[in-house]
Parts: sequence; C-alpha cells; structure tokens
Amino acid sequence: MQNVTMFEAADQARVADWLADRLAGSGAVTLPGGSTPFPILAEVIRQGGVQWNGWEVWPNDDRIVPEDHEASNTGKLRSLLEPVGARIVALNEDAAPPHFALTWLGMGPDGHIASLFPNTDPAIDAPDAVARLTPDPLPAHAPFDRITLTIPALVRTDAILFTLGGAADKRAVFAAAMRGEHDFPVARLLRAARDRDIPVTVFA
Repeated sequence: MQNVTMFEAADQARVADWLADRLAGSGAVTLPGGSTPFPILAEVIRQGGVQWNGWEVWPNDDRIVPEDHEASNTGKLRSLLEPVGARIVALNEDAAPPHFALTWLGMGPDGHIASLFPNTDPAIDAPDAVARLTPDPLPAHAPFDRITLTIPALVRTDAILFTLGGAADKRAVFAAAMRGEHDFPVARLLRAARDRDIPVTVFA
C-alpha cells in the first residue's frame, strides 16, 4: 500500500520521538490501551516537548468497567495525561468524536483493532461513531463488554499510527492485511485509509 510507511525493530524511544513531533500542535487524538502505549507516552512526557494542554484525548475503546478498575483504558489515560494538562474524554454511546489529528492504534494477533474484533463484523460505513459490543470469545485477561470507536470514526483523521510491539505474529497479520489476503478488521481499516489517502505509519 502506497500510503503505508513501515519501520522495523523500532524501540520505544524512537516511537516517542515520532509521536512528539506529530503532537507539536494542538487538537484531538485517539489513543489505544494495552501494555504498549503507556511506556511510550511516559517517555514523551519525560522529554517535555508536547504542550498537552492543547490536546483532547479520546481512547480508541474501553472495557465497560469503572474508571478506577485496573482494566479501564480511560482511567489509565486520565491518571497519566491529565496531570500534564490533557483533557481526557470518556467514551459513551452518544459521543460525537471530532476529526482527529492522529489515530494511534494497536492490533491483536486476530487482526482486531480497538474493540472491533472479527466476530463483530465492523463495517467501513458503519452508521454510528461509537458502538457497544461483546467480543467472542471474551479475552480471558479482560472478560468485559466493550465500547469502541467504529471504523468511520477512527479514519476521520489526518494520520494513523500503528505500534505492533515487535510481535512476529502481528507483523505477519498486518503484512497480509496490506496485501489484501484477509478481511480482518485491520484490513478493512487499511482499505478505508487508502481510499481516503490517509498516511499510515507502522512501527513493527
């Protein structure tokens, strides 16, 4: 895909440098949960170059749990980024996400993005920006219903960033998505991004 730039074997510091450059202005971003983003965000904060008070931060998705629950993406984003000035917006089914300056996504080995799992059959032209759903099967480490941005909301953006965490299985699934060899949620999002000429940067 001509709109995809891939960086292999990038460490967290390199991703943090890229992210700090991308966040040199103000606006809204949507960020992932999971184990990968928070050390990177902590490094961006440590560097001190981003004026977080100019940014509104939306989670890509969340588990349906209280914000003080250890599984809450919103709670983790709030505890890390609110002290440096960012405004955190919790997802709800009536939310109206803005046009994002950046959509940062992770991806599961099954090709899911945000909480758009293969069983949820996410549509490129879904009518709603936010959806509540139940993954099937429920992940053992997080057996909760989810709320998530849909593909149309995720691609309402100036740029997309993927961080795959160095996992070979994820790298293979992503490469197959770029080649059009499957129809997992990540492949659908990449097609939507290509159709809109949105640049996609991938740190594999």
